[in-house]
Amino acid sequence: MSTAGAGVADGEGCRVRVVHQDKVEQARRSQVPAPALEGLSRIFKALGDPSRLKMMIALRETEMCVCDLAAFTGLSESAVSHQLRRLKDLALVRSRREGQIVYYCLDDHHVETLLEVSLAHISE
Repeated sequence: MSTAGAGVADGEGCRVRVVHQDKVEQARRSQVPAPALEGLSRIFKALGDPSRLKMMIALRETEMCVCDLAAFTGLSESAVSHQLRRLKDLALVRSRREGQIVYYCLDDHHVETLLEVSLAHISE
């Protein structure tokens, strides 16, 4: 453990600067590789858009086509298609074709869990 100088006294920071090397090393050992961190960052950026998030939450319940999602969100079909393409590129949603209609749903249970945990967190 090392100490140096005085820190912030506003209740949000340390009053004394102390570096706990064991904790720093533990954080280094559990660090996520840069490519995975970048991918995670892209996912959180995508989920940061209210329109995309609204679509994702709707897709928790049932698969929907672009027309359904446009009617639900109030966005144009073109805007919904654009958003779905981004979500699909990030493996957050997947599609299946039935005749001339393409249906979208969440990609897998991990995406559903991510939404459920996030919703539970904000409700506490």
